[in-house]
Amino acid sequence: MFLALILSNFHLPTKFFIFDKIKKMLKRLILVTSPPASGKTYISKKLAENLKHIVYLDKDTLIPLSKQIFVVANQEYNRSSEFFEKYIRDFEYVTIVDLALEALRYDDKTLINAPFTREIRDVEYMKNLKAKLREFGAKLTVIWVITSPEIIHQRMIERNSDRDTWKLQNWDEYLKTVDFTIPKTIDDPDDDLDFLKFYNNSDEEYQESMNRIVDLLDN
Repeated sequence: MFLALILSNFHLPTKFFIFDKIKKMLKRLILVTSPPASGKTYISKKLAENLKHIVYLDKDTLIPLSKQIFVVANQEYNRSSEFFEKYIRDFEYVTIVDLALEALRYDDKTLINAPFTREIRDVEYMKNLKAKLREFGAKLTVIWVITSPEIIHQRMIERNSDRDTWKLQNWDEYLKTVDFTIPKTIDDPDDDLDFLKFYNNSDEEYQESMNRIVDLLDN
């Protein structure tokens, strides 16, 4: 009501400008997501370095704790196993989101580096997440990293991580489980910052995407 009263004194173009500035002043939870080895971690860290007033969180920070669950349960360490799916995976996501929401109490933006490949295609999950964010005066931005399967395969080989062992040994089988299509169900027509594409198949694509997204989220 108070804002509407103030804006009533301005011409239409000025109103749009003010609304745009207010929208960008809202707190933001930023999810940098895509299939594994698409370049999320590097991109997430560089975004966090370039954006202002931001807290960086990486779901992989929880891996040492998750490994201990395998040990205690006397299970082989395999993040593609039924055991991981049943007892660990979803709880990692619950924990990292809770940490992000807590961080939003103290700063303007929180960025989570995690795949979220199922969650962002789950309409109900995304609806509930946006409802939680409203309680913190925040909105959601999903940054989807676009990288070809061929480049992902090469990056997995180069990073030489034990979390990729099964994937590389069973590459064709693993690819069948990964959805590389760009999720569109979360795109809100009333928020031009809710879904952003980050192209990462070349240095040129990377730099253009980095400059564009930093400018959108900070200016």
